[in-house]
Amino acid sequence: MSIYDSPRFHVIDHPLVQHKLSILRDKHTSSKTFRALVTELAVLEGYEALRDLPLEDVQVETPLEMTTAKRIVGKKLAVVPIMRAGEGMVNGILTLVPSARVGHVGMYRDEETHLPVPYYLKFPRHIEERTCLIVDPMLATGGSLTAAIHFLRETGVKDIRCLTIVSCPEGVEAVLNYDSEIELYTCTVDRQLDENAYIHPGLGDAGDRIYGTK
Repeated sequence: MSIYDSPRFHVIDHPLVQHKLSILRDKHTSSKTFRALVTELAVLEGYEALRDLPLEDVQVETPLEMTTAKRIVGKKLAVVPIMRAGEGMVNGILTLVPSARVGHVGMYRDEETHLPVPYYLKFPRHIEERTCLIVDPMLATGGSLTAAIHFLRETGVKDIRCLTIVSCPEGVEAVLNYDSEIELYTCTVDRQLDENAYIHPGLGDAGDRIYGTK
């Protein structure tokens, strides 16, 4: 079975996602529009990643009568961006779940080895009791994402879901093989990595495009 057939791997190919992604790729898209699109795509991905949250019956009084409705029960959530580009997806998740706590994983990529080098870790209290959504727009080699998974597993987190916007085959395979319980969501799987570990066709450096830096 191909790794892409894994029930733990989800490509969100809704027409709205594909439309927004086409604008995101365009090199002429402004940082303002780019930031807004990253947030919107995080909302659409988060909607899918959280569709299995448990529900309980509650009694609600409408203006006309009492009725039975549904509410989420028992799940505490945290969103953990990989700095800095991952921070661009946080508000999208918080739009869906305003009560979610936010942690941070700071890493930079060594330009020679292409391996992640951690420099900052900060998690909410009792994060081991929460479902954690790791967010990062780009999944290239998978080094940063697997490192973030490792840090969360070390704290005792059991339910980890990874949300990316653009992935490549090498990164998808690395993440799914690294942890047999990870759920991975992405909007597209691009063709390949180049010798500098950039995704093609990709959309450039997501952090630079979100924040208007070079």
